[in-house]
Amino acid sequence: MTALALEPDFDTIIDRRGTGSLKWDRYAGQDILPMWVADMDFAVCPEVLQAMQQRLAHPIFGYTRPTPGPVEAVLAYLKNTHGIAADPSWLVWMPGMVPGLAMAAASCGLPGDEVMTFTPVYPPFLNVPKDVGRRLVAVPLSVSDGRSTFDFPAMEAALTPRTRLVMLCSPHNPVGRVWTRAELEQLADFCLRHDLSLCSDEIHGDLLLEPERAPFTTCLALAGPIQERLVVMMAASKTYNVPGLGISFAIIPDPERRRQFQATKNGLVAETNPLGFAATEAAYRHGEAWRAALCRYLRGNRDFLAAQLAEHCPEVLMAPLEATYLAWLDLRSLGLAHPAAHFEKHGLGLSNGADFGAPGFLRLNFGCPRAVLEEGHRRFRCAVAAAR
Repeated sequence: MTALALEPDFDTIIDRRGTGSLKWDRYAGQDILPMWVADMDFAVCPEVLQAMQQRLAHPIFGYTRPTPGPVEAVLAYLKNTHGIAADPSWLVWMPGMVPGLAMAAASCGLPGDEVMTFTPVYPPFLNVPKDVGRRLVAVPLSVSDGRSTFDFPAMEAALTPRTRLVMLCSPHNPVGRVWTRAELEQLADFCLRHDLSLCSDEIHGDLLLEPERAPFTTCLALAGPIQERLVVMMAASKTYNVPGLGISFAIIPDPERRRQFQATKNGLVAETNPLGFAATEAAYRHGEAWRAALCRYLRGNRDFLAAQLAEHCPEVLMAPLEATYLAWLDLRSLGLAHPAAHFEKHGLGLSNGADFGAPGFLRLNFGCPRAVLEEGHRRFRCAVAAAR
């Protein structure tokens, strides 16, 4: 692969209007700045773009299975980044993370059985279990000084004989927590004591804002019999800004659990697309310098936003953010009946906390050039001032 520029440009504003962008075309024709759905307004990592262009040189795009290249790249990533010596047979490729959640839920237990998760959480965690005939058990996270963690007494109380699966978001979207190894070990013990499987969505695991203070631990690193109950899901899509390619992968160490997952997949989803395989291989082989620069830039955006909110909107509380590019904002002090609609009226499109199981909150995507974030904050301040 040709050597490309080492210093990424995250400041250039790229016009995405009229491209079919879910994020931008939602407000087509309106003066509303979209800072909601979780994709970034940055150009794709150059090495990833180059790999897709090379794949485009072949003129046929039929149903595609992974060649050795992306498999080897994922295995090397797991070994070098996470210290996990995975077997190629552990990988199950999927057309995105949300189908993976559905497959995990559908492959555990029987219709009417229960899936536990922790709120507030990415909306598909709340909807997918119901879509595949499972009941949802939503347990609120415990919050102390703005920092969220698991509420194990509440989890124990919510269990029933039909609870079969825990679905974990790690790092957590939207509260931005990177779970510690001790927290994950306690969760694994909870699963083992109650005969539960554990599905961990780790799509944000490379978007670390405090890697020295809050390092990421994959559930694959948990030792012991929890390995027999694990479905861990990863993707390059969020980190390298290619979610529209629709590709992710599950890592399932246990053969029987993998067989159940694969059997469910065969009845639910189609093959993954060839450009996704090319992008995934290039991201894991050549994208580390770009990823590190991205995280530095996102950390700067986080710090800018936190400082501006503290100075100009002190009644709005921003959760401490260790990972992701998604700020979780508590606006309950403003007393707004419909916070998202209020901010849209003032030119800013944010994610409604009610969709995450937390009315009165909003989620703000700061994965954008600093100038766009500055304009977003200007509009945010105007909306808060109007609500006072």
